[in-house]
Amino acid sequence: MSIAFEESQTRVNLLRAFAGESQARNRYTFAAGLAKKEKLPVIEGVFTFTAMQEQTHAKIFYNQLKAVSGQNITIDGSYPVELWTDVLQHLRSAQHNEFQEWEHDYKGFAKTAKEEGFEHVSHIFSQIAEVERTHGERFQKFADLLEAGKLFVSDVKIQWMCLHCGYVADASIAPEICPVCRHPQGWFIRMELAPFA
Repeated sequence: MSIAFEESQTRVNLLRAFAGESQARNRYTFAAGLAKKEKLPVIEGVFTFTAMQEQTHAKIFYNQLKAVSGQNITIDGSYPVELWTDVLQHLRSAQHNEFQEWEHDYKGFAKTAKEEGFEHVSHIFSQIAEVERTHGERFQKFADLLEAGKLFVSDVKIQWMCLHCGYVADASIAPEICPVCRHPQGWFIRMELAPFA
């Protein structure tokens, strides 16, 4: 079935997605601030890195609404309020929310867009859904490490990279202080998790 965009559920879903991505970006920015306060620059970086990607998603969804520019669209939706006082809870909440977008929200939005005749928008929802899965897995990995007390400790000798200066250490425990730039352990990340390794 083909429907006019101005009357479609797809336009509503795009605005819901824009709102959700915009809020996620802000929540992750706030969580990054807490991680910084807790002297966990690695976790701060994970939240900041993901927040930038969420901003990009918001812009992609928003740009699909050009046909209704200048109009107001009423949407309903539920959005999480996550004023946690610990970094682990922020990681777990982010993990849950990203998987929710992947498994439920964007897959459903893609199906609706396809049914309404908006193949391009359906494709965008499907592709961003897969990115959200990656986000959820990233948050899960760091949450698991933090919860297990293994964020800076490994059972075997591995490589650790200082995110400040790039120094690489071979050890089972990240250095307490980087021997090059003198930044504390919180700046070290497992090499396999470094964003540009």
